[in-house]
Amino acid sequence: MMKDRRPNWLAAIVLACATGFGAGAAQADTLADALVAAYRNSNLLEQNRAVLRAADEDVAQSVAALRPALALAASANYTTPVQSALQDELTGSIGLSAELALFDFGRNRIAIEASQQNVLATRWALVNVEQNVLLNAVSAYMNVWSANETVRLRQSSVNVISEELRAAQDRFEVGEVTRTDVATAEARLAAARSALSAAEGDRAIALETYNAATGNYPTGPINSPPAPPATTSSLDEARSIAQSTHPLIRQAQFQVAGAELNVVAAEPQRSGRIAATAGITMDQDGNDQSRLGLSYNQPLYTGGGNSSLYRQAVARRDQSRSNLHQTALEVTQQVGNAWAQINVARAQLQASDLQIQAAQIALDGAREEASLGARTTLDVLNAEQELLDAQTTRVSAEANRHVAVYQLLSAMGLLTVEHLNLGIPTYNPTAYYDAVRNAPARSPQGEALDRVLQRIGRE
Repeated sequence: MMKDRRPNWLAAIVLACATGFGAGAAQADTLADALVAAYRNSNLLEQNRAVLRAADEDVAQSVAALRPALALAASANYTTPVQSALQDELTGSIGLSAELALFDFGRNRIAIEASQQNVLATRWALVNVEQNVLLNAVSAYMNVWSANETVRLRQSSVNVISEELRAAQDRFEVGEVTRTDVATAEARLAAARSALSAAEGDRAIALETYNAATGNYPTGPINSPPAPPATTSSLDEARSIAQSTHPLIRQAQFQVAGAELNVVAAEPQRSGRIAATAGITMDQDGNDQSRLGLSYNQPLYTGGGNSSLYRQAVARRDQSRSNLHQTALEVTQQVGNAWAQINVARAQLQASDLQIQAAQIALDGAREEASLGARTTLDVLNAEQELLDAQTTRVSAEANRHVAVYQLLSAMGLLTVEHLNLGIPTYNPTAYYDAVRNAPARSPQGEALDRVLQRIGRE
């Protein structure tokens, strides 16, 4: 065989993958390993968990608006008189004031409820991100597996054609075949080596995608994928489950509820607000003055601002309703697409199995006939190529089937760590909310939250 002259960087990656990443490598990576790594290492999940915590704080801020507000004010003034006969004067004061909203026509109460709906919507958005992260991990894993299998088949093809070339050269030397047979085998060997290089390049790319999806490269060989998880027995059942469990639909439902509350909250903006006020002030001479009272604030004219706010709230409510209908439609489409892809992949697997069986019989026959002089070297090479194509198609169909099954689970809203039963601690979306929902000045649950984050492997 001719010496391989592929670039050193590509050869290094190929060697690492083919030898299990070094002598004495650890046990092979499984699909479950990839899913766990993706969940633990995902920056997207970390980002959206922070988005959820920010939404939790909206509830705390709405609760805080119902509580007294205290303010400290201090001032000092140094006055220099214009007439020299007068003395310079230093004056100062310090005061403490408080205000408590007594009645605001339900504005703050509705704001709390709207913030709570937004929190629930954001939690479901986080579930959808989790689904996307896990689906990307499945796709990346299957890409590496199929790339490895393709490299193996291409390497086997190079080895077989090299043997065919040597046999053709030996037969040419004794006059059994012509120079054309030898040249044909040489051309096919060059093409096979080119295809092998391309397959190794595809595997290098697949490894980079795997690293991006899971946070690390495979620590060992990639195992053959396990049997895909069970889904449903019918398309209608899958669609029914999707409509009730898909996180984007649940998110849109809570967004509608929040938008409805915002419309209700926009009405009291035109009404007044009653508040209790209190304060105490002390000047530089020690004289103090205290006050206690009630205040009523009623907007009379805002330049049309409040009316605009109400119309805006109505428009956003209509937007959220339409978004819910569109999301439900898109989810239904995703379920149908994944179901069709599963059926296509299954049909391709069945056809590929038959094709491989027939191609193997044809190759064996072509080799036998070639040994008797009834077939040419080209005939044998063509039969080998047909078998290789059938085997490669089967690898692709197997990878597509697995990905399609997980796409269906995602479309049904079931592609989560909990549903897959991966057996790892998961992020608790209520822990931070429970710690801050009553707007504490300092959360006593901070250490508990740290323990929750440590259990899922992220600080």
